[in-house]
Amino acid sequence: MRIRAFFLLLPTVGVACAHRASETREERREHAAAVEEHRERVVVDRHDWTRLGERRVDGAHDRDVIPVGAREGTFRKIMIVVDHSAVELRDVVVTFGDGSHFSPATQLVFGPNSRSGVIDLPGAERTIRNVEFRYGNLPGGGRAEVELWAK
Repeated sequence: MRIRAFFLLLPTVGVACAHRASETREERREHAAAVEEHRERVVVDRHDWTRLGERRVDGAHDRDVIPVGAREGTFRKIMIVVDHSAVELRDVVVTFGDGSHFSPATQLVFGPNSRSGVIDLPGAERTIRNVEFRYGNLPGGGRAEVELWAK
Protein backbone atom coordinates (compact mmCIF):
# COMPACT_ATOMS: atom_id res chain seq x y z
CA MET A 1 0.00 0.00 0.00
CA ARG A 2 2.80 2.43 0.86
CA ILE A 3 4.59 1.70 -2.40
CA ARG A 4 1.40 2.38 -4.38
CA ALA A 5 0.89 5.70 -2.53
CA PHE A 6 4.49 6.66 -3.28
CA PHE A 7 4.05 6.06 -7.02
CA LEU A 8 0.75 7.94 -7.04
CA LEU A 9 2.39 10.99 -5.43
CA LEU A 10 5.52 10.89 -7.60
CA PRO A 11 4.08 12.93 -10.54
CA THR A 12 2.85 15.56 -8.07
CA VAL A 13 6.30 15.83 -6.50
CA GLY A 14 7.86 16.28 -9.96
CA VAL A 15 5.46 19.13 -10.77
CA ALA A 16 6.13 20.75 -7.39
CA CYS A 17 9.90 20.50 -7.92
CA ALA A 18 9.63 22.00 -11.42
CA HIS A 19 7.48 24.83 -10.06
CA ARG A 20 9.96 25.43 -7.22
CA ALA A 21 12.86 25.55 -9.72
CA SER A 22 11.09 28.25 -11.77
CA GLU A 23 10.39 30.19 -8.57
CA THR A 24 14.04 29.93 -7.69
CA ARG A 25 15.08 31.40 -11.06
CA GLU A 26 12.54 34.20 -10.64
CA GLU A 27 13.68 34.83 -7.08
CA ARG A 28 17.27 34.99 -8.30
CA ARG A 29 16.29 37.53 -10.97
CA GLU A 30 14.43 39.62 -8.40
CA HIS A 31 17.39 39.42 -6.00
CA ALA A 32 19.84 40.48 -8.73
CA ALA A 33 17.59 43.40 -9.66
CA ALA A 34 17.33 44.43 -5.99
CA VAL A 35 21.13 44.27 -5.58
CA GLU A 36 21.63 46.40 -8.71
CA GLU A 37 19.01 48.91 -7.55
CA HIS A 38 20.72 49.11 -4.13
CA ARG A 39 24.13 49.62 -5.74
CA GLU A 40 22.75 52.40 -7.93
CA ARG A 41 21.18 54.09 -4.89
CA VAL A 42 24.42 53.78 -2.95
CA VAL A 43 26.74 55.14 -5.64
CA VAL A 44 25.14 56.43 -8.83
CA ASP A 45 22.40 58.49 -7.20
CA ARG A 46 25.03 60.34 -5.19
CA HIS A 47 25.47 63.21 -7.58
CA ASP A 48 28.54 64.36 -5.67
CA TRP A 49 30.54 61.15 -6.46
CA THR A 50 32.53 60.93 -9.70
CA ARG A 51 33.18 57.64 -11.48
CA LEU A 52 36.88 57.74 -12.37
CA GLY A 53 37.15 54.47 -14.27
CA GLU A 54 36.88 50.70 -14.20
CA ARG A 55 38.86 47.59 -14.99
CA ARG A 56 37.85 44.01 -15.78
CA VAL A 57 39.58 41.46 -13.57
CA ASP A 58 40.22 38.48 -15.85
CA GLY A 59 42.35 36.25 -13.63
CA ALA A 60 45.29 36.43 -16.06
CA HIS A 61 46.65 39.67 -14.59
CA ASP A 62 47.13 40.43 -10.94
CA ARG A 63 47.55 44.19 -11.35
CA ASP A 64 45.60 47.02 -13.01
CA VAL A 65 46.00 50.78 -13.10
CA ILE A 66 43.23 53.32 -13.58
CA PRO A 67 44.70 56.58 -14.88
CA VAL A 68 42.85 59.65 -13.61
CA GLY A 69 44.56 63.03 -14.17
CA ALA A 70 43.88 66.67 -13.40
CA ARG A 71 40.93 66.96 -15.81
CA GLU A 72 38.82 64.90 -13.41
CA GLY A 73 39.28 67.38 -10.56
CA THR A 74 40.48 67.18 -6.96
CA PHE A 75 39.31 64.67 -4.39
CA ARG A 76 39.34 63.78 -0.68
CA LYS A 77 37.70 60.33 -0.72
CA ILE A 78 37.57 57.22 -2.87
CA MET A 79 35.31 54.18 -2.95
CA ILE A 80 35.70 50.85 -4.76
CA VAL A 81 32.71 49.04 -6.29
CA VAL A 82 32.92 45.42 -7.50
CA ASP A 83 30.35 44.03 -9.95
CA HIS A 84 29.60 40.64 -11.52
CA SER A 85 31.93 38.38 -9.52
CA ALA A 86 33.93 38.12 -6.30
CA VAL A 87 37.49 39.43 -6.16
CA GLU A 88 40.27 39.61 -3.58
CA LEU A 89 41.81 43.06 -3.50
CA ARG A 90 45.24 42.82 -1.93
CA ASP A 91 46.57 46.32 -2.35
CA VAL A 92 45.52 49.77 -3.53
CA VAL A 93 48.07 52.50 -4.26
CA VAL A 94 46.85 56.03 -4.97
CA THR A 95 49.40 58.24 -6.75
CA PHE A 96 48.68 61.94 -6.45
CA GLY A 97 49.46 64.68 -8.96
CA ASP A 98 52.61 65.69 -7.03
CA GLY A 99 53.98 62.12 -7.22
CA SER A 100 53.31 61.19 -3.58
CA HIS A 101 51.62 57.87 -2.78
CA PHE A 102 48.97 56.65 -0.38
CA SER A 103 48.29 52.97 0.26
CA PRO A 104 45.40 52.22 2.62
CA ALA A 105 45.31 48.79 4.27
CA THR A 106 43.09 46.90 1.84
CA GLN A 107 43.41 43.14 1.94
CA LEU A 108 39.69 42.67 1.27
CA VAL A 109 37.50 40.07 -0.36
CA PHE A 110 34.60 41.63 -2.23
CA GLY A 111 31.50 39.66 -3.05
CA PRO A 112 29.81 40.27 -6.37
CA ASN A 113 27.93 43.58 -6.51
CA SER A 114 29.49 45.03 -3.37
CA ARG A 115 31.52 48.07 -2.44
CA SER A 116 34.15 49.23 -0.01
CA GLY A 117 33.48 51.78 2.63
CA VAL A 118 34.58 55.33 1.98
CA ILE A 119 38.38 55.63 2.04
CA ASP A 120 39.55 59.06 3.22
CA LEU A 121 42.61 60.36 1.40
CA PRO A 122 45.25 62.16 3.50
CA GLY A 123 45.66 65.93 3.32
CA ALA A 124 43.59 68.49 1.47
CA GLU A 125 41.70 67.90 -1.77
CA ARG A 126 44.12 67.10 -4.54
CA THR A 127 44.55 65.64 -7.99
CA ILE A 128 44.86 61.87 -8.39
CA ARG A 129 47.31 60.79 -11.10
CA ASN A 130 46.32 57.11 -11.00
CA VAL A 131 45.16 54.27 -8.76
CA GLU A 132 46.81 50.84 -8.89
CA PHE A 133 44.99 47.68 -7.83
CA ARG A 134 46.62 44.33 -7.02
CA TYR A 135 44.42 41.25 -6.96
CA GLY A 136 44.51 37.76 -5.53
CA ASN A 137 42.90 34.72 -7.10
CA LEU A 138 39.53 33.46 -5.97
CA PRO A 139 38.52 29.96 -7.05
CA GLY A 140 35.52 29.63 -9.32
CA GLY A 141 35.08 33.36 -9.87
CA GLY A 142 33.93 34.94 -13.10
CA ARG A 143 35.10 38.23 -14.54
CA ALA A 144 34.70 40.94 -11.94
CA GLU A 145 34.54 44.62 -12.80
CA VAL A 146 36.28 46.95 -10.35
CA GLU A 147 35.07 50.57 -10.44
CA LEU A 148 36.78 53.56 -8.84
CA TRP A 149 34.62 56.40 -7.49
CA ALA A 150 35.83 59.62 -5.87
CA LYS A 151 34.46 62.64 -4.07
